[in-house]
Amino acid sequence: MQGAIVHIFAKAPLPGTVKTRLARTIGDVAACDLYRDMLAQTVRRLGSGTGWHTVLAVTPDDAADRPDLWPVAAERHPQGAGDLGARMLRVLATASEGRPVVIVGSDIPDLDAPHVAGAFAALGRADIVIGAALDGGFWLIGASAPPPAGLFDAVRWSTAFALADTLANAAGLRVALLDDRLEDLDDAEGLRRLAGRIAAQP
Repeated sequence: MQGAIVHIFAKAPLPGTVKTRLARTIGDVAACDLYRDMLAQTVRRLGSGTGWHTVLAVTPDDAADRPDLWPVAAERHPQGAGDLGARMLRVLATASEGRPVVIVGSDIPDLDAPHVAGAFAALGRADIVIGAALDGGFWLIGASAPPPAGLFDAVRWSTAFALADTLANAAGLRVALLDDRLEDLDDAEGLRRLAGRIAAQP
């Protein structure tokens, strides 16, 4: 889609700062290596020949100027200050007619280009698109125009209520929910589920 932009939210992949819950089981270095691999795969899946422009929205902000930190070349921009809601709202506020915006995470192993294509298609008829996650949050959110400033007010991040809180704030907007429920890889149980899905593939 000409003019569409995907922002992959990413942390600088440094041991001890990413996938800390998973690191309790497999160690800081292994958890960081896994995160780097997921981030690289996400950029490759979403960043080439897809019909949209892909950028990394990174934290901490100074990591945007550190090409040595990142496992694959990509345009990078700092996320800026504030909590997750404030940072996502700034990105979504850049949406405009003919220039829809989608945000995804960097640690969703099952995410691929068709998911994002479906999100942009949904934005042709909706103000907001959301991909609901298995844990009660969401793995994708996008907008076709700047959303209300209160879209993420009082959202209980990292809980089973994050999606419900966001939907409550979006009352009055045209919201499209994607069919697939994906999950980010946060802990050892998620890693086991991923290994099981890989083993079941033909």
